[in-house]
Amino acid sequence: MKRQLCALLATVMVLALLLTGCGSEQQKAADQSTFVTVTDDLGRQVELKAKPARIVVTSASFLEPLEAVGGADLVVGRPDSKTKMPAYAKDITSVGKVYQIDTEKVLSCQPDLVIINKGMNEKLVEALEGSGIKTLVLDMKSYEDVKREVNTLAAVTGNKEKGEALIKDMDEKIAAVKNSIPADKRRVSIIHSTSQGLSVQLDGSIAGSVAKMLGWENVASGSKPLEKNPDAAPYSMETLVEQNPEIIFVTSMGKLSAIKASMEETMQGPAWQSIPAVRDKKVYYLPQELFLLSPGIHYPEAVAEMAKCVYPQAK
Repeated sequence: MKRQLCALLATVMVLALLLTGCGSEQQKAADQSTFVTVTDDLGRQVELKAKPARIVVTSASFLEPLEAVGGADLVVGRPDSKTKMPAYAKDITSVGKVYQIDTEKVLSCQPDLVIINKGMNEKLVEALEGSGIKTLVLDMKSYEDVKREVNTLAAVTGNKEKGEALIKDMDEKIAAVKNSIPADKRRVSIIHSTSQGLSVQLDGSIAGSVAKMLGWENVASGSKPLEKNPDAAPYSMETLVEQNPEIIFVTSMGKLSAIKASMEETMQGPAWQSIPAVRDKKVYYLPQELFLLSPGIHYPEAVAEMAKCVYPQAK
């Protein structure tokens, strides 16, 4: 009897050890689970153990895409912005101006993910990651950027289908615009005007990329870019006359009425009047809300706006 009891106790202990081991393995597996892994625009693999519950963004450009993929209720901090501020974000805590994000304010929001605008706020990465907060650095300048980031944000919010549907809708709207205008290869120049002077926009700029999407030729394509701005080239009246554009688009930073008045006065000169676009009154001023900053998920509207300048019948 005693021998049987000892055998039974031994069996129970073995089972207990096995169950404990299984439990440890299950717990270990749970601890190592991953909600999603995405690649950001610094080329980093960002692994999220769980769906973020508190997100801070350092650019207002991320707010509408997040809302579109079901992430509006996750945003707890955003920058000050005079544009691109959707209604849902107006009462959300501010973390400072876009170019002066306040790290302490970001930390006070207790985020588990901070989405950072590439080319503007990367300096925050080290401090935030050092505090145990995940960061995702994204760029939303070109249309391809926007589509890539919509997919990334949809993965982060766990709504990949919404991201795919949004991209499909944008692609279809842009295709409709292109199908509604002639397939002529128009020669265009894109001048950027500020109170400091003029520059020429290249294909990597917002307006340049939209013109390229429409199948038009940017006469400045291939020009040597400015040292601090790879999407723009120095303005030269002599070069512009040589390039002989049939259409000129003007993007601007500042008060549009003042910019327009200044440009129209400048274009009275004989050199300007020798350019077909000026002589034929085909100079068009593009709206700042779509062409100064990335239009984000409103890229179809930017494409339609530029197309309608030349072809009013465009959809």
